Amino acid sequence: MADLKAFAEQLVNLTVKEVTELAQILKDEYGIEPAAAAVAVAAGPAAGAAAAEEKTSFDVVLKSAGANKLQVVKKVKDVANLGLKEAKEMVDNVPSVVKEGATKEEAENLKKELEEVGAEVELK
Repeated sequence: MADLKAFAEQLVNLTVKEVTELAQILKDEYGIEPAAAAVAVAAGPAAGAAAAEEKTSFDVVLKSAGANKLQVVKKVKDVANLGLKEAKEMVDNVPSVVKEGATKEEAENLKKELEEVGAEVELK
């Protein structure tokens, strides 16, 4: 385990030139093209954190109304601020985007509300 930590530390501290040379060796010797990994290693730990940055905007997608279609239509009407006819059309034509560009908290709350009445929902 200590050897792996030392190796990881060496990788993180490589110069851009060394990372480029390592990438070429991996490509020539093993057929591996580590372009994205090389950029992350060359930039150091901050690049890894940026790559793993959490998504901030979500679409709430209705996949199925389930067994309680009427309840789902009513809930879609309320959460999407639609008329009853428009909400029914949305539920009838799944998959449908109920809300675009929602924050994480808003998307999770909408998903929870819709699932409580029997809908199948996905966040994208």
